Amino acid sequence: MNRITDNREKAPLVSICCLAYNHRDYIKDALEGFLKQKVTFPYEVLIYDDASTDGTAEIIKEYAGHYPDIIKPILQTENQYSKGITNPSGAFNFPRVKGTYVAMCEGDDYWTDENKLQMQVDYLQAHPRCTLCIHSARIVTVDGQGADRRMRPYRKDRRIAPEEIIDKSCGYPTASMVFPAKLIKELPSYYVECPVGDTPLQLMAAARGYGYYIDRDMSVYRVGGASSWTTQGKKGDYEARQQKYCRDMKNTYKAFDRATGGRFHEAAKSAARRIWFLTKVNTRHYKVVLSRRYEEYYRELTGRT
Repeated sequence: MNRITDNREKAPLVSICCLAYNHRDYIKDALEGFLKQKVTFPYEVLIYDDASTDGTAEIIKEYAGHYPDIIKPILQTENQYSKGITNPSGAFNFPRVKGTYVAMCEGDDYWTDENKLQMQVDYLQAHPRCTLCIHSARIVTVDGQGADRRMRPYRKDRRIAPEEIIDKSCGYPTASMVFPAKLIKELPSYYVECPVGDTPLQLMAAARGYGYYIDRDMSVYRVGGASSWTTQGKKGDYEARQQKYCRDMKNTYKAFDRATGGRFHEAAKSAARRIWFLTKVNTRHYKVVLSRRYEEYYRELTGRT
């Protein structure tokens, strides 16, 4: 398939949404992962750069010049995150979506399987009640180490009940998420106010359908980048940052519970409680961590943790 010709002639079926900030060393991997997809449909890449200072924008501009009908960038000259826009996907990428489906990938992660997008879209098209399709991923540190680790929430291909999407012991790789674009046509308040962008998207999917998991590593989740949310969160008063994160996430789950009329109350309550427990792990409050009251969550911790 000639992607550029097809993109000129047809509206995209999939909009790939990508956020970048100081990803100079990684952004080519992300862009190449998008461009090498073997698909039977046109797609677009909506990439947003939040005023990178390391040359990331120049790389994006170069690729956009080669693939103008696929890669559609917004290149900020002033950093918007520092001005309070903490969910740039909702502010800058989602309003531009033309596709029937949305695929997510951060600028420091990348896709490794050329059949990934076709496989996930095929499932979503065949199962219209499915509102989220995900897969496993390899975990790699910025220096290339840790390639034997995986982000693998389940152990086989399987359907995921809404309650499982909400209340889970292992996160989903952001770069694995594909969902119907109808989910993001109207963003609830809990999406805008949540400190992380992928969790509310998963909650929105759970509220309107079910999920499907493919037990196949088709992307890389890169950890340890200087501009990553996790790394930034460790700067300054770490304990205070963790407490704020916990409060914000609790408010997210409460708002979701209200928005869904309490249909998933127990799952939302447990998910918020798990976040609280994990902040105690992160801040080394071991008396709490080892308390028998929280044994359920303690048993979910990996051996590495």
